[in-house]
Amino acid sequence: MASRDDIKFLSNPKIGQQRSKYCRFRKYGIRHIDYKDPDFLLQFINEQGKVLPRRITGNSLKYQRKVASAVKRARHLAILPYVADLMK
Repeated sequence: MASRDDIKFLSNPKIGQQRSKYCRFRKYGIRHIDYKDPDFLLQFINEQGKVLPRRITGNSLKYQRKVASAVKRARHLAILPYVADLMK
């Protein structure tokens, strides 16, 4: 009898399985979100310059609010653009 490791799958058997989302701020103990760090804030912005929602990023409500305010501050100081054409 062939074991599971010997069987070759035509498609990925992990299709349809969802990875568990986690708040990276709670996991790594990040307490302060720096609005002067555009490379870090780009992780939470899509190509058009919009802030990604919690259901996509996996942030908790507390840190999602902090991320949103940090992005708004960075936009106000012209560190991040308000609207962009394919930023990434």
